[in-house]
Amino acid sequence: MEETNEVFSVFRSFLKIIYELIKTGAFILLIFFLVRYFLIQPFIVDGNSMEPNFHDKEYLLTDKLSYKFREPKRGEVIIFHPPNRSVYYIKRIIGLPGEKIVLDNGRVYIYNKKNPNGTVLAEPYLKPSEHTDGNLSQILKDDEYFVLGDNRENSQDSREFGILPKKNIAGRVFLTIFPLSDFGLVQNVEYPNLSRLFSPLRLSLAQNWYKNYQ
Repeated sequence: MEETNEVFSVFRSFLKIIYELIKTGAFILLIFFLVRYFLIQPFIVDGNSMEPNFHDKEYLLTDKLSYKFREPKRGEVIIFHPPNRSVYYIKRIIGLPGEKIVLDNGRVYIYNKKNPNGTVLAEPYLKPSEHTDGNLSQILKDDEYFVLGDNRENSQDSREFGILPKKNIAGRVFLTIFPLSDFGLVQNVEYPNLSRLFSPLRLSLAQNWYKNYQ
């Protein structure tokens, strides 16, 4: 009788361990599901349209939550699918809702309330020799964005498929995971010549960029 009770006790302990393992596994799967589908989305770069800043086969992580609480910002790198296409792209936000974007003579011009006469967009993340091909003028409505690849000569972007609706944006790229040599947070971009107030240092950087770009 005692042996039977001992066997039953061992079996009950075994079932308890199995139950705890199943419960822990289910909790981990739930957390993974919530993170994967509501917070973070992995993305593998395909192609060289974002050179020299993002490279083919790089493994990135995308923040899917931020844009539910704030608007996308100029300079942020995003993952999205263009209108009438299901494949995901990676590009940089250049134009914001309410702005007029003009491409002319290899440069990007921004027209908005702060710059009613237009200003050249200083883009420090581009190669010094990079020029933006195309000749167009585009006015963005509410929740519309204009995106470009950093490798302007080899990028399918808003010059081809037009404006990007906000609803098509999957998230903001915030971290490079692989290769390990590129591991790190994606740096924020500032545009000194579009700021209402900026320091002499930032102004000097913008002026130097403009001189090198010419």
